[in-house]
Amino acid sequence: MSESTNDIGAQFYATKLGVYDEMVAKEHKVLPYWERFMDSLATLGRGQLELRRREAQRLLRENGVTYNVYGDAQKLTRPWRLDPIPLLLGSEDWLPIEAGLKQRAELLNLILKDIYGKQHLLKKGLLPSELVLAHDGFLHPCVGALSQLQRELIVYSANLARGHNGRMLVLDDRTQAPSGAGYALENRTVMTRVLPDIFRETQVNRLSGFFRALRKGLADIAPHNKEDPRIVILTPGSLNETYFEHAYLSSYLGFSLVQGDDLTVRDGRVWLKSLDGLQPVDVILRRVDDSFCDPLELRSASRLGVAGLLEAVRRNNVAIANPLGSSILENPGLLPFLPKLSRYFLNEELLLPSIATWWCGQRLERDFVLQNLGRLVIKPINRSSGNNALFGALLSANEKELLRSAITAKPHCYVGQEHVDFSTVPSFVDHHIEPRFSVLRSFIVAGSDDYHVMPGGLTRIARQQDDFIVSNQAGGISKDTWVLTNEPDKHTSLWFQPGQDGILSADIEPLTSRTANNLFWVGRYLERIKAATRLMRMTLLKLAEARELDDPLDSQSLNVLLNALTQVTGTYPGFVSSDASLLKDPQPELLALAKNSNRSGTLATNIQAFAQTAFSIRDVWSQDTWRCVDNIQRRWQQRVVNNHCDLEQLQKSLDDLITGFVAFIGLTTESMTREAGWLMLDSGRRLEHALALISLLRATVVQRHEAALQNQLLEAVLMSTDSLSIYRRRYRAFIKLPMVLDLLLMDEAHPRSLAYQLRQLSDHIAALPGERGNRQLSEEERLILKAYTDLRLIKIPELLKADDDAGIYTELENVLSAMTEQLWRLYEVLAQAYFSHSEMPQLITPTHAEDEL
Repeated sequence: MSESTNDIGAQFYATKLGVYDEMVAKEHKVLPYWERFMDSLATLGRGQLELRRREAQRLLRENGVTYNVYGDAQKLTRPWRLDPIPLLLGSEDWLPIEAGLKQRAELLNLILKDIYGKQHLLKKGLLPSELVLAHDGFLHPCVGALSQLQRELIVYSANLARGHNGRMLVLDDRTQAPSGAGYALENRTVMTRVLPDIFRETQVNRLSGFFRALRKGLADIAPHNKEDPRIVILTPGSLNETYFEHAYLSSYLGFSLVQGDDLTVRDGRVWLKSLDGLQPVDVILRRVDDSFCDPLELRSASRLGVAGLLEAVRRNNVAIANPLGSSILENPGLLPFLPKLSRYFLNEELLLPSIATWWCGQRLERDFVLQNLGRLVIKPINRSSGNNALFGALLSANEKELLRSAITAKPHCYVGQEHVDFSTVPSFVDHHIEPRFSVLRSFIVAGSDDYHVMPGGLTRIARQQDDFIVSNQAGGISKDTWVLTNEPDKHTSLWFQPGQDGILSADIEPLTSRTANNLFWVGRYLERIKAATRLMRMTLLKLAEARELDDPLDSQSLNVLLNALTQVTGTYPGFVSSDASLLKDPQPELLALAKNSNRSGTLATNIQAFAQTAFSIRDVWSQDTWRCVDNIQRRWQQRVVNNHCDLEQLQKSLDDLITGFVAFIGLTTESMTREAGWLMLDSGRRLEHALALISLLRATVVQRHEAALQNQLLEAVLMSTDSLSIYRRRYRAFIKLPMVLDLLLMDEAHPRSLAYQLRQLSDHIAALPGERGNRQLSEEERLILKAYTDLRLIKIPELLKADDDAGIYTELENVLSAMTEQLWRLYEVLAQAYFSHSEMPQLITPTHAEDEL
């Protein structure tokens, strides 16, 4: 091993004495498969490994892999962090873990069925009533609501860690809405790209089989349409911390991503609201806390759920994974009872032991916990925001007394757990390989005959050495988990394989009203930003000319463009205010229009709104399209908002911004099928383009100017609408107002004209889903037909008749003003027809940070 690479090898890895390490294992001897892996890393060298780490972060960022943090003052999405060194587990090591997880899932399933069924455990005293009935996860309205499936617990996750003796322990169970499987899949996808040769040589179990089992497991529990059930993923919305995963799994598994307002219950069935009408829903994979799922019977203040959902469950008209009320199984007070319950239900010893836990609802256990506060970790049985584990060794004397009083007052609400030193795993930190404490999150899904375990899972490590906190909320880092095989693992397709000559009919997923609304507004924000960007770019050019030439005519033209910029962006009072100093020195206001993200109408605000709206429907975009959205927002944030930016640099950033949006338009045009989603996106674009164009014309050419000034303004208008070259080709004459109006208002062959926008809007509205066979026009069809007809009836010369008493072309202003009102009325009617029930749910702070990933 060379001088430059030998410090990355296994023999130079310094483990912590007294702690089990995944690579060194026992007697400080490196496991053979770890040694081979580390030798491969040594061949790469530290510099190359750092490049691979950066490449992984780039891929994750461009793919939009984020983790939102509740309570973040800046309300930022955090990039997902991935360590390039995976956790390796040999097949012999993994098999007993897999068996233990299957057994534990079976046991928890039986406990769940009993608690919400016949309740033998409570009646026989095998579980204390106080432990179950006083837990927030026990939902009394759900008693008797289970569907009598063999396995009610469909998806299950457990956090695992090794103790100092190398034995795997279960730290806690996740049964409500387990998260992390999508992140594990994305980690695997990235790792196969940044370490392809090493991955191939190491012979790692693939993950696709697990997700195939997940799709089949969800389909199997459908009460209706067994052959082709409609499965949806219920998300709290884009502000949820793991929203990326919701959108990612929706796209990967082919399920619709919905929010509570996208669903309704009628006649005891759950329906999906779509532009094509109501569509029946058979299975809900929920990512909303169970108590928030039905405001009618559970948490009445919730706006995340569906009123009447529990009644639909009782009637066996919809299946939910996991069932409402399953969070009772996350009660840490259950852990000390599991060995006895395993013998009761399964007549087996528990294969995977839990971390040593003492429930304080029992006198002897409570006394033990109180006497050993300084040596234990104290947890409340109910997880909630700000209600976290307390490490007794870190508490002051006063804090221990306060905790002792709390436990004494409500002993059944607390458990004490052994403080275990987790195993460490090699991690690449600051160009060096160092040990970090780790926790493995495993994933299990129910099948028709057994539970299926993901071969591996999501490993998380602490950010700092000697730190036990591995959650992403605290800045933890993720790892891929490689379960090794003795021979290459065969690829398993996620999808159904038709016969050689079989042809399957296409299944067009219904478009929810919420998604339609967001697509429409993505289109509007896009055109709003484009219009402001082009006009600002033109204004900066005129400002440079005015400063260089010192010509009064240039100054007058500049003032008109500055006023127009305020009117087009709606950033009043801006340059139309009575403060003359803004026109004398426009630079501060121009920079504010670019940088200020707390002011309505600025580029920074609109770009942020564009990206957030696009993120809220992350599942509809291709990977390349999302990468384009990410680049637009990130570059503007870095180069303009967060950077000292002068007007010259701003000009370059405006050019790049236009290029970014052109790329976005090209990608959506090439990748989106011409269905309802595309119609909504493009309709939003056409409506906003028309409004922006009218606003620009009203702010510039409606005013009457002397010939020289008007010529400058007309040229500026043509340049800011990207129409100057076509004007020259079309008319081959000096720039005159009648021809400019003819081109920008009437020319249907010109994609920048008002006529083109209205014609496209008319075609789109006619193609949108609606009542068929009705010969009468809808209200939106009437409005767009009237707007389009009014425009076609215009005679340009009549618009330009001079009125000596007015400083404007009065008829032109009247026509443009009336057109603006018609277009806004059209939006209101479209919103009422297609978006009326798509109001964004209010994201109520959840009872706990979801799964503490």
